[in-house]
Amino acid sequence: MLWPLLRWLLFRFDPETVHRLAHAVLRAVPAGLARRRRPAVDPRLAVRCLGLRFDGPIGLAAGFDKGDASVAGLLGMGFSHVEVGTITPRPQPGNERPRLFRLPEHRALINRMGFNNDGAEVCAARLARLAAAARPGPVGVNVGKNKATPNERAAEDYLACIDLLHRHADYLVVNISSPNTPGLRQLQERDALDRLLRACVARLAERSPGKPLLVKLAPDLTAEALDEAVDVAIAAGVAGIVATNTTLSRDGVESHPRAKEAGGLSGAPLTARATEVVRRVALRAAGRVPVIGVGGVMSAEDAYAKIRAGASLVQVYTGFIYGGPGFARRTSAGLARLLARDGFATVADAVGADLPKR
Repeated sequence: MLWPLLRWLLFRFDPETVHRLAHAVLRAVPAGLARRRRPAVDPRLAVRCLGLRFDGPIGLAAGFDKGDASVAGLLGMGFSHVEVGTITPRPQPGNERPRLFRLPEHRALINRMGFNNDGAEVCAARLARLAAAARPGPVGVNVGKNKATPNERAAEDYLACIDLLHRHADYLVVNISSPNTPGLRQLQERDALDRLLRACVARLAERSPGKPLLVKLAPDLTAEALDEAVDVAIAAGVAGIVATNTTLSRDGVESHPRAKEAGGLSGAPLTARATEVVRRVALRAAGRVPVIGVGGVMSAEDAYAKIRAGASLVQVYTGFIYGGPGFARRTSAGLARLLARDGFATVADAVGADLPKR
Protein backbone atom coordinates (compact mmCIF):
# COMPACT_ATOMS: atom_id res chain seq x y z
CA MET A 1 0.00 0.00 0.00
CA LEU A 2 1.21 3.47 -0.86
CA TRP A 3 -0.73 5.25 1.90
CA PRO A 4 1.66 4.44 4.81
CA LEU A 5 4.55 5.93 2.84
CA LEU A 6 2.52 8.96 1.78
CA ARG A 7 1.31 9.49 5.34
CA TRP A 8 4.89 9.36 6.60
CA LEU A 9 5.77 12.08 4.09
CA LEU A 10 2.72 14.24 4.82
CA PHE A 11 3.29 13.98 8.56
CA ARG A 12 6.64 15.71 8.07
CA PHE A 13 4.68 18.92 7.32
CA ASP A 14 2.54 21.21 9.47
CA PRO A 15 -0.96 19.68 9.85
CA GLU A 16 -2.78 22.77 8.60
CA THR A 17 -0.56 22.97 5.51
CA VAL A 18 -1.51 19.38 4.69
CA HIS A 19 -5.17 20.19 5.38
CA ARG A 20 -5.14 23.06 2.87
CA LEU A 21 -3.39 20.86 0.31
CA ALA A 22 -6.03 18.15 0.78
CA HIS A 23 -8.84 20.61 0.11
CA ALA A 24 -7.08 21.98 -2.97
CA VAL A 25 -6.89 18.44 -4.36
CA LEU A 26 -10.51 17.66 -3.44
CA ARG A 27 -11.84 20.82 -5.06
CA ALA A 28 -9.93 20.01 -8.24
CA VAL A 29 -11.84 16.75 -8.69
CA PRO A 30 -14.77 17.25 -11.11
CA ALA A 31 -18.08 16.37 -9.46
CA GLY A 32 -19.03 13.95 -12.24
CA LEU A 33 -15.74 12.09 -11.94
CA ALA A 34 -16.04 11.91 -8.15
CA ARG A 35 -19.50 10.44 -8.47
CA ARG A 36 -18.43 7.86 -11.04
CA ARG A 37 -15.45 6.85 -8.89
CA ARG A 38 -17.58 6.57 -5.75
CA PRO A 39 -17.12 2.99 -4.50
CA ALA A 40 -20.14 0.71 -4.53
CA VAL A 41 -21.47 -0.07 -1.06
CA ASP A 42 -23.01 -3.34 0.08
CA PRO A 43 -26.82 -2.88 0.03
CA ARG A 44 -26.98 -4.28 3.57
CA LEU A 45 -25.33 -1.08 4.77
CA ALA A 46 -28.10 1.25 3.54
CA VAL A 47 -29.67 3.31 6.34
CA ARG A 48 -32.94 5.24 6.62
CA CYS A 49 -32.49 7.86 9.31
CA LEU A 50 -33.66 11.43 9.98
CA GLY A 51 -36.04 11.05 7.05
CA LEU A 52 -33.03 10.66 4.74
CA ARG A 53 -31.45 7.78 2.88
CA PHE A 54 -27.77 7.01 3.47
CA ASP A 55 -26.07 4.36 1.33
CA GLY A 56 -24.05 3.38 4.40
CA PRO A 57 -23.56 4.43 8.02
CA ILE A 58 -20.02 5.81 7.69
CA GLY A 59 -19.92 9.60 7.31
CA LEU A 60 -17.36 12.36 7.72
CA ALA A 61 -17.71 14.34 10.94
CA ALA A 62 -17.65 18.10 11.20
CA GLY A 63 -14.18 19.59 11.47
CA PHE A 64 -12.57 18.52 8.23
CA ASP A 65 -14.62 20.60 5.79
CA LYS A 66 -14.94 23.94 7.54
CA GLY A 67 -17.11 25.47 4.84
CA ASP A 68 -14.74 24.85 1.94
CA ALA A 69 -17.51 22.72 0.40
CA SER A 70 -15.13 19.99 -0.81
CA VAL A 71 -18.17 17.75 -0.68
CA ALA A 72 -17.90 16.13 -4.13
CA GLY A 73 -14.42 14.73 -3.53
CA LEU A 74 -15.23 13.58 -0.01
CA LEU A 75 -18.39 11.75 -1.01
CA GLY A 76 -16.43 10.30 -3.92
CA MET A 77 -14.12 8.60 -1.40
CA GLY A 78 -17.04 6.57 -0.12
CA PHE A 79 -18.42 8.54 2.82
CA SER A 80 -22.18 8.14 2.96
CA HIS A 81 -22.60 11.73 4.14
CA VAL A 82 -20.49 14.76 4.96
CA GLU A 83 -21.06 17.20 7.82
CA VAL A 84 -19.69 20.66 7.02
CA GLY A 85 -18.64 23.01 9.79
CA THR A 86 -18.59 24.28 12.39
CA ILE A 87 -19.91 27.43 10.69
CA THR A 88 -20.45 30.72 12.55
CA PRO A 89 -22.55 33.69 11.38
CA ARG A 90 -19.56 35.94 10.85
CA PRO A 91 -16.13 34.95 9.55
CA GLN A 92 -13.58 34.23 12.24
CA PRO A 93 -9.91 33.27 12.03
CA GLY A 94 -9.98 30.89 14.98
CA ASN A 95 -7.30 30.62 17.63
CA GLU A 96 -3.66 31.47 17.13
CA ARG A 97 -1.40 28.92 15.47
CA PRO A 98 -0.08 26.37 16.14
CA ARG A 99 -3.46 24.90 17.08
CA LEU A 100 -3.45 21.38 15.64
CA PHE A 101 -1.12 18.64 16.87
CA ARG A 102 -0.56 15.03 15.89
CA LEU A 103 0.15 12.29 18.42
CA PRO A 104 1.10 9.48 16.01
CA GLU A 105 2.13 7.04 18.72
CA HIS A 106 -1.45 7.17 19.99
CA ARG A 107 -3.23 7.65 16.65
CA ALA A 108 -4.65 10.86 18.04
CA LEU A 109 -4.96 14.60 17.45
CA ILE A 110 -5.26 17.59 19.74
CA ASN A 111 -6.90 20.67 18.27
CA ARG A 112 -7.84 24.11 19.49
CA MET A 113 -8.91 25.44 16.11
CA GLY A 114 -11.63 27.70 17.48
CA PHE A 115 -14.28 27.50 14.73
CA ASN A 116 -12.08 29.01 12.01
CA ASN A 117 -14.31 29.55 8.97
CA ASP A 118 -15.33 32.13 6.39
CA GLY A 119 -18.79 32.68 7.84
CA ALA A 120 -22.29 31.45 7.07
CA GLU A 121 -22.90 33.65 4.04
CA VAL A 122 -19.77 32.46 2.23
CA CYS A 123 -20.44 28.83 3.16
CA ALA A 124 -24.02 29.11 1.88
CA ALA A 125 -22.80 30.48 -1.45
CA ARG A 126 -20.31 27.63 -1.85
CA LEU A 127 -22.90 24.99 -1.04
CA ALA A 128 -25.39 26.63 -3.40
CA ARG A 129 -22.93 26.19 -6.27
CA LEU A 130 -22.75 22.42 -5.78
CA ALA A 131 -24.55 20.64 -8.59
CA ALA A 132 -26.72 17.62 -7.87
CA ALA A 133 -23.90 15.40 -9.17
CA ALA A 134 -21.74 16.65 -6.32
CA ARG A 135 -24.20 15.46 -3.68
CA PRO A 136 -24.76 11.71 -4.03
CA GLY A 137 -25.27 11.59 -0.27
CA PRO A 138 -26.72 13.84 2.45
CA VAL A 139 -24.80 16.97 3.43
CA GLY A 140 -25.23 18.29 6.96
CA VAL A 141 -24.13 21.64 8.32
CA ASN A 142 -22.84 22.05 11.87
CA VAL A 143 -23.37 25.54 13.32
CA GLY A 144 -21.97 27.47 16.27
CA LYS A 145 -21.61 30.91 17.76
CA ASN A 146 -18.86 33.42 17.18
CA LYS A 147 -16.25 33.64 19.93
CA ALA A 148 -17.10 37.31 20.59
CA THR A 149 -20.80 36.59 21.11
CA PRO A 150 -21.71 36.27 24.81
CA ASN A 151 -23.72 33.23 25.82
CA GLU A 152 -26.71 35.45 26.64
CA ARG A 153 -26.94 36.24 22.93
CA ALA A 154 -25.81 32.87 21.59
CA ALA A 155 -29.26 32.05 20.19
CA GLU A 156 -28.97 35.00 17.80
CA ASP A 157 -25.89 33.44 16.20
CA TYR A 158 -27.42 29.99 15.84
CA LEU A 159 -30.62 31.43 14.37
CA ALA A 160 -28.62 33.54 11.92
CA CYS A 161 -26.81 30.41 10.74
CA ILE A 162 -30.09 28.55 10.31
CA ASP A 163 -31.50 31.44 8.27
CA LEU A 164 -28.51 31.46 5.92
CA LEU A 165 -27.79 27.76 5.63
CA HIS A 166 -31.03 25.81 5.92
CA ARG A 167 -31.64 25.71 2.15
CA HIS A 168 -28.29 24.05 1.50
CA ALA A 169 -28.28 21.44 4.27
CA ASP A 170 -30.07 18.10 4.45
CA TYR A 171 -29.81 18.42 8.23
CA LEU A 172 -28.37 20.91 10.73
CA VAL A 173 -26.43 20.29 13.94
CA VAL A 174 -26.24 22.69 16.89
CA ASN A 175 -22.69 22.51 18.25
CA ILE A 176 -22.54 23.46 21.92
CA SER A 177 -19.80 21.03 22.89
CA SER A 178 -16.52 22.21 21.40
CA PRO A 179 -13.95 22.85 24.14
CA ASN A 180 -12.22 25.53 22.06
CA THR A 181 -14.68 28.42 22.33
CA PRO A 182 -14.65 29.88 25.87
CA GLY A 183 -17.89 29.24 27.73
CA LEU A 184 -19.54 27.33 24.88
CA ARG A 185 -20.04 24.12 26.88
CA GLN A 186 -22.06 26.07 29.46
CA LEU A 187 -24.84 26.03 26.87
CA GLN A 188 -25.27 22.32 27.68
CA GLU A 189 -26.73 23.24 31.08
CA ARG A 190 -30.46 22.58 31.42
CA ASP A 191 -32.03 26.05 31.16
CA ALA A 192 -29.61 27.42 28.57
CA LEU A 193 -29.90 24.25 26.49
CA ASP A 194 -33.70 24.25 26.62
CA ARG A 195 -33.98 27.89 25.51
CA LEU A 196 -31.45 27.52 22.72
CA LEU A 197 -32.79 24.30 21.26
CA ARG A 198 -36.43 25.37 21.40
CA ALA A 199 -35.52 28.56 19.54
CA CYS A 200 -33.52 26.65 16.91
CA VAL A 201 -36.15 23.96 16.40
CA ALA A 202 -38.87 26.59 15.97
CA ARG A 203 -36.81 28.65 13.52
CA LEU A 204 -35.91 25.67 11.35
CA ALA A 205 -39.56 24.54 11.36
CA GLU A 206 -40.47 27.98 9.99
CA ARG A 207 -37.75 28.05 7.35
CA SER A 208 -37.69 24.39 6.26
CA PRO A 209 -40.58 22.39 7.74
CA GLY A 210 -39.60 18.81 8.40
CA LYS A 211 -35.86 19.34 8.07
CA PRO A 212 -34.02 17.64 10.98
CA LEU A 213 -32.08 19.57 13.60
CA LEU A 214 -29.68 17.71 15.89
CA VAL A 215 -27.50 18.65 18.86
CA LYS A 216 -23.88 17.60 19.45
CA LEU A 217 -22.88 16.78 23.04
CA ALA A 218 -19.52 16.53 24.80
CA PRO A 219 -17.98 13.29 26.11
CA ASP A 220 -16.95 14.99 29.35
CA LEU A 221 -20.43 15.42 30.84
CA THR A 222 -21.17 13.45 33.99
CA ALA A 223 -23.66 10.62 33.64
CA GLU A 224 -26.36 12.72 35.31
CA ALA A 225 -25.66 15.78 33.15
CA LEU A 226 -25.68 13.63 30.01
CA ASP A 227 -29.06 12.13 30.92
CA GLU A 228 -30.42 15.59 31.60
CA ALA A 229 -29.11 16.96 28.30
CA VAL A 230 -30.71 14.10 26.37
CA ASP A 231 -34.06 14.65 28.12
CA VAL A 232 -33.99 18.39 27.51
CA ALA A 233 -32.98 17.99 23.86
CA ILE A 234 -35.74 15.51 23.09
CA ALA A 235 -38.34 17.59 24.91
CA ALA A 236 -37.23 20.61 22.86
CA GLY A 237 -37.92 18.70 19.66
CA VAL A 238 -34.51 17.77 18.26
CA ALA A 239 -34.49 15.04 15.60
CA GLY A 240 -31.30 13.34 16.80
CA ILE A 241 -28.23 13.51 19.03
CA VAL A 242 -24.59 13.48 17.93
CA ALA A 243 -22.33 11.86 20.53
CA THR A 244 -19.59 12.96 20.94
CA ASN A 245 -17.25 15.89 20.41
CA THR A 246 -13.56 15.91 21.39
CA THR A 247 -12.49 15.46 25.02
CA LEU A 248 -10.49 17.53 27.49
CA SER A 249 -9.28 14.32 29.12
CA ARG A 250 -5.74 13.16 28.48
CA ASP A 251 -6.27 9.59 29.62
CA GLY A 252 -3.93 7.32 27.72
CA VAL A 253 -1.67 10.07 26.38
CA GLU A 254 -0.42 11.64 29.61
CA SER A 255 3.23 10.94 28.84
CA HIS A 256 3.19 12.43 25.34
CA PRO A 257 5.08 15.75 24.92
CA ARG A 258 1.94 17.30 23.38
CA ALA A 259 -0.40 16.15 26.13
CA LYS A 260 -0.29 19.52 27.88
CA GLU A 261 -1.41 21.40 24.77
CA ALA A 262 -4.80 23.05 25.28
CA GLY A 263 -7.64 21.74 23.14
CA GLY A 264 -9.78 18.72 22.44
CA LEU A 265 -8.31 15.24 22.09
CA SER A 266 -9.64 12.94 19.36
CA GLY A 267 -8.71 9.57 17.92
CA ALA A 268 -7.98 6.18 19.46
CA PRO A 269 -7.73 7.39 23.10
CA LEU A 270 -11.37 8.54 22.86
CA THR A 271 -12.74 5.29 21.41
CA ALA A 272 -13.94 3.58 24.59
CA ARG A 273 -15.32 6.73 26.24
CA ALA A 274 -17.20 7.82 23.12
CA THR A 275 -18.78 4.38 22.75
CA GLU A 276 -19.77 4.47 26.42
CA VAL A 277 -21.47 7.84 25.86
CA VAL A 278 -23.25 6.54 22.74
CA ARG A 279 -24.57 3.64 24.84
CA ARG A 280 -25.84 5.91 27.61
CA VAL A 281 -27.42 8.38 25.18
CA ALA A 282 -29.13 5.54 23.30
CA LEU A 283 -30.47 4.04 26.51
CA ARG A 284 -31.77 7.40 27.68
CA ALA A 285 -33.26 8.26 24.28
CA ALA A 286 -34.96 4.84 24.25
CA GLY A 287 -35.67 4.96 20.54
CA ARG A 288 -37.28 8.41 20.58
CA VAL A 289 -34.53 9.88 18.38
CA PRO A 290 -31.56 8.33 16.57
CA VAL A 291 -27.98 8.66 17.80
CA ILE A 292 -25.01 9.47 15.58
CA GLY A 293 -21.85 7.98 17.08
CA VAL A 294 -18.58 9.89 16.81
CA GLY A 295 -15.24 9.61 18.54
CA GLY A 296 -12.25 7.33 18.09
CA VAL A 297 -13.57 5.43 15.08
CA MET A 298 -10.30 4.10 13.71
CA SER A 299 -11.53 0.85 12.14
CA ALA A 300 -14.59 -1.12 11.06
CA GLU A 301 -14.57 -2.78 14.48
CA ASP A 302 -14.81 0.62 16.19
CA ALA A 303 -17.71 1.63 13.96
CA TYR A 304 -19.46 -1.67 14.62
CA ALA A 305 -19.08 -1.24 18.39
CA LYS A 306 -20.83 2.12 18.21
CA ILE A 307 -23.63 0.69 16.09
CA ARG A 308 -24.13 -2.17 18.55
CA ALA A 309 -24.10 0.45 21.34
CA GLY A 310 -27.03 2.25 19.70
CA ALA A 311 -25.69 4.47 16.91
CA SER A 312 -27.74 4.50 13.69
CA LEU A 313 -24.97 6.39 11.88
CA VAL A 314 -21.24 6.72 12.60
CA GLN A 315 -18.96 9.63 11.78
CA VAL A 316 -15.18 9.74 11.55
CA TYR A 317 -12.48 12.39 11.41
CA THR A 318 -9.20 11.39 13.05
CA GLY A 319 -9.52 7.86 11.66
CA PHE A 320 -9.65 9.41 8.19
CA ILE A 321 -6.50 11.47 8.87
CA TYR A 322 -4.58 8.36 9.89
CA GLY A 323 -6.31 5.94 7.51
CA GLY A 324 -6.12 7.99 4.32
CA PRO A 325 -8.32 8.25 1.22
CA GLY A 326 -9.35 4.60 1.33
CA PHE A 327 -10.54 4.71 4.94
CA ALA A 328 -14.28 5.04 4.27
CA ARG A 329 -14.25 2.27 1.66
CA ARG A 330 -12.26 -0.11 3.88
CA THR A 331 -14.39 0.63 6.92
CA SER A 332 -17.64 0.03 5.04
CA ALA A 333 -16.34 -3.24 3.58
CA GLY A 334 -15.18 -4.39 7.00
CA LEU A 335 -18.50 -3.45 8.53
CA ALA A 336 -20.36 -5.54 5.94
CA ARG A 337 -18.19 -8.53 6.87
CA LEU A 338 -18.89 -8.05 10.58
CA LEU A 339 -22.64 -7.89 9.96
CA ALA A 340 -22.49 -11.09 7.92
CA ARG A 341 -20.38 -12.81 10.59
CA ASP A 342 -22.97 -12.07 13.25
CA GLY A 343 -25.98 -12.88 11.10
CA PHE A 344 -27.41 -9.38 10.69
CA ALA A 345 -29.22 -8.78 7.41
CA THR A 346 -28.94 -4.98 7.66
CA VAL A 347 -27.21 -2.31 9.71
CA ALA A 348 -30.53 -1.45 11.33
CA ASP A 349 -30.72 -4.99 12.74
CA ALA A 350 -27.43 -4.42 14.58
CA VAL A 351 -28.27 -0.99 16.03
CA GLY A 352 -28.38 -1.37 19.81
CA ALA A 353 -27.61 -5.09 19.76
CA ASP A 354 -25.50 -4.74 22.91
CA LEU A 355 -28.13 -2.75 24.84
CA PRO A 356 -30.37 -4.39 27.42
CA LYS A 357 -33.60 -5.57 25.83
CA ARG A 358 -36.54 -3.36 26.67
